[in-house]
Amino acid sequence: MNLALYLQRAAAVFGARPAIAVGDRVHASYCEFARRTAERAGLLARSHGVAPGTRVGIFAHNCAEYLEALYAVWHAGAVAVPINAKLHEREAAYILRDSGAVLCLADAEHRDALAALEVQERGAARLLAFEEDWAGGEPLPLAARAPDDLAWLFYTSGTTGRPKGVMLSHRNLQLATLCYLAEVNPTTADDALLHAAPLSHGSGIYNFGAVWQGAVQVIPREPHFDPAAVFQLIAAWRGTSFFAAPTMVKRLVAYAREHRPSLDNLNTIIYGGGPMYLADIEEALAVMGPRFAQIYGQGESPMTITVLPKQALADRSHARYRERLASVGYAQPIVELSIRSPEGRELPSGEIGEVCVRGDVVMRGYWNNPQATAETLREGWLHTGDVGVLDEDGFLTLKDRSKDLIISGGTNIYPREVEEALLTCPGVREVSVVGVPDAEWGESVLAFVVAAPGVTAEQLDAHCLERIARFKRPKHYRFVAELPKNNYGKVLKTELRERVRREFGGNGNDA
Repeated sequence: MNLALYLQRAAAVFGARPAIAVGDRVHASYCEFARRTAERAGLLARSHGVAPGTRVGIFAHNCAEYLEALYAVWHAGAVAVPINAKLHEREAAYILRDSGAVLCLADAEHRDALAALEVQERGAARLLAFEEDWAGGEPLPLAARAPDDLAWLFYTSGTTGRPKGVMLSHRNLQLATLCYLAEVNPTTADDALLHAAPLSHGSGIYNFGAVWQGAVQVIPREPHFDPAAVFQLIAAWRGTSFFAAPTMVKRLVAYAREHRPSLDNLNTIIYGGGPMYLADIEEALAVMGPRFAQIYGQGESPMTITVLPKQALADRSHARYRERLASVGYAQPIVELSIRSPEGRELPSGEIGEVCVRGDVVMRGYWNNPQATAETLREGWLHTGDVGVLDEDGFLTLKDRSKDLIISGGTNIYPREVEEALLTCPGVREVSVVGVPDAEWGESVLAFVVAAPGVTAEQLDAHCLERIARFKRPKHYRFVAELPKNNYGKVLKTELRERVRREFGGNGNDA
């Protein structure tokens, strides 16, 4: 079933209700959204050679045209290749070339950046700018698509090398949407979905829930994340929910603590995409109340591995409340979750191993990369590369990426546990822990710390000794102005390890 069919249904059911808004103004009703989609699908097919199965890149800041482009691509039966607007044009060109895209839809800024490159850098993709070339054509009939046909080619963030194209089918995205509406954020036609995070990523995947239920999707006027603008839009739209990375949540909480904006219209902030430390979510709940839900997933199982819903985050009466708060919740209902040993043996609750998942929502594989597919999809299981442990109630606590594990004196040290301890120290704003070569112990712990003036290594060491085992505490501290991050806000430990290699020699704990 073609995903674009759901927009046609929404036009019939919800008609004149607002579908897309820019800022506090309605851009299109559901009828207008569906009509524009069919017309622009006709333009793509008749003027630009877009056919069922062809790939179409989208390289733009969040805008109303972005949503129209996604649905026009699907309406024509083609495959959307959304590209993070923060990427360098050469990184975007690699994705266009690797995917074999025939066309790239873009705003003028990103079209001009790509146009400045040599044609061979971006492959065969022609460029079309929304501002100049996005007039509709004759409506195109909806293309028939099978459930397992490719719909979304999602390129991973590439923190450890070239990004890989995750193949997501119409079925994958339909099942992800069912989980979103059932477990993460039940939605009605009176609600709003705010796209404060990039449409090229998780926020875009959540658009389907809004379309299914007839909610309005709200695009901020400014392309860059601004907490003040977010709270203004919350005030403008009832029942507002949105996806946010943990770094965004921290900025929102800091703004709310200082300015005390009205939260009456705020429904849910769904956070994920990186570690949310216990101290941070406790502060978020204290400042903004029980309006948070957490998801854990990967592009390979989009937003769908586990969920920690609002009611679990709000249930302070539970005996293990803080343990659950530090977890990523329990398995979403369309997946099986398993903790496995390096040999592939399923481990009982309480034992640490690799997080593995299987189900119909898991990707088809990596685009044109059978080796990576075979390494990641083994015996029916998606091997996430994350290390975690399940408790007896099925709540999953992540320890780290398997490549981030530090082995000191033959004992495993999970950087996240050390980071959690350091973040509770007054004056510490951010921290990232890596392993460094150690002649006596094999590896020891180094912490990169962003802190207020006056915070010392001696203070941090004493703080750790009060909270974690002595062997886990950092042996080295490096105070930095900021941590290196990729375009999704994730800390680039690969870059931190490179600093370690330059200072200490050896390989650090880079796998």
